Amino acid sequence: MTQGITLIIGLGNPGTEYAQTRHNAGFRFLDTLLAGNPGALRSESRFCARVGRVEVEPRELWLLAPATFMNYSGEAVAKFARYYKVPAQEILVVHDDLDLPPGTVRLKLGGGDGGHHGVHDIALRLGTGDFVRLRIGIGRPPAGQEATSYVLRKAPAAEQELIDAAIHNAHVHLGDIVRGRYQRAMNLLHAHKS
Repeated sequence: MTQGITLIIGLGNPGTEYAQTRHNAGFRFLDTLLAGNPGALRSESRFCARVGRVEVEPRELWLLAPATFMNYSGEAVAKFARYYKVPAQEILVVHDDLDLPPGTVRLKLGGGDGGHHGVHDIALRLGTGDFVRLRIGIGRPPAGQEATSYVLRKAPAAEQELIDAAIHNAHVHLGDIVRGRYQRAMNLLHAHKS
């Protein structure tokens, strides 16, 4: 995996009631990337997604925000990737991760889904897990709270600041990621202390 990225996918749930929840870290990443350019993503019903273009160092990239609910994210991704002939290795999926504390961001090349249903559905529908993941830490729920209700709630302000800082940190190193300099990006991201 060294050719770099052609398509960035931010994962989340559609609808205003989910906009500020932990599960929408991927959508928030896209929002940060498009800051100052509102309306850059347009609805494309044939892909079940909002789609746009952005230039990053100096590559022109596709952006995709599935309009399906999280657990069915693969439908939009597979339709788009097949239509534009984007190989899985050139896809970056940005998503929340329960196994990482808030303020943490990790880059992962391929592998399993780590229990994330959106990532699982993408791998299932693409027929491979061989895509790049940018994992935004949201932390684990307190004892006795189910993961589903935790991810679908808004984080307290101090925790959200950490999540936003992780998103910003990921954005800072996006140039290395899109150019396929994964080891450099990992070294910088994984050494960062929130």
